[in-house]
Amino acid sequence: MSQVTSLHEELTAAQRCLDDLARSISRLEERIGSGLEIRRVRSDAEHLKESLALLRDATPKAAPQPRQEMVTIPDQPYDSGLWTDVDDEGLGARDRRAP
Repeated sequence: MSQVTSLHEELTAAQRCLDDLARSISRLEERIGSGLEIRRVRSDAEHLKESLALLRDATPKAAPQPRQEMVTIPDQPYDSGLWTDVDDEGLGARDRRAP
């Protein structure tokens, strides 16, 4: 995994946390009202959200991954003429016996 991908994942995780924080602040506001303290907490959370957006814009973007094409492998056996210059792997040479 590249560092850019890891950085993107960390920024996304931070964004999710800030979204959770905003929902929690809304629930708190429903319970305790919209006094000065809750407005200040909401304002601080908005500043964090803006700062994270600026940080995301300043980070390098992940390079697009090249698309790999699928290769179809036929079911019929390969032409044995392709293998005349090689030994059977693990069995030794054709004209010699294994010890």
